[in-house]
Amino acid sequence: MMLFGKIPQQLCGFKKLPWSCDCRNFWGWLNAVFNKVDYERIKDVGPDRAASEWLLRCGAMVRYHGQEKWQKDYNHLPTGPLDKYKIQAIDATDSCIMRIGFDHLEGLQHVEKIRLCKCQYIEDDCLERLGKLENLQKSILEMEIISCGNITDKGIIALYHLRNLKYLLLSDLPGVREKENLIRTFKTALPSLELKLDLK
Repeated sequence: MMLFGKIPQQLCGFKKLPWSCDCRNFWGWLNAVFNKVDYERIKDVGPDRAASEWLLRCGAMVRYHGQEKWQKDYNHLPTGPLDKYKIQAIDATDSCIMRIGFDHLEGLQHVEKIRLCKCQYIEDDCLERLGKLENLQKSILEMEIISCGNITDKGIIALYHLRNLKYLLLSDLPGVREKENLIRTFKTALPSLELKLDLK
């Protein structure tokens, strides 16, 4: 605790650098550290536990199959048999998840819902990566993407690979410009999809 208590004081000592720039670089570096994939950890504890640790470390929440309560406290992750807790839903609202961490999703087989809301590091290549993961192509039923300013049409189109997707909400995405093209693409690729658009 003392270690983290000293960091802000040390950082405040850098008066000569523009604080906003310095701070942005520091948090970007720290968030990249939080997203780093430890493949040995995935082997040791399994994909669901490792993904839970990654998501909670980055400020997201998870819900497990058979549970109604969202898990949001890293220090209170459930213990017990490693194969007992399977991630069913992910809420990444205001989290710092980014592309380099998406390999954590590769072994997940039970994720049915993902919500990406106000995720400043989510970009098109994140959605492209997500759309290529075979397990998620089978399992995901619902997605919500809201107020993610770096997402464009290219990233959204990549979601047509999620062949069992039943519901997709897109809201406040200034980078998405070709609504009619999106509607046509999803109608062709996923005819049973309920697509809700709240875009300018």
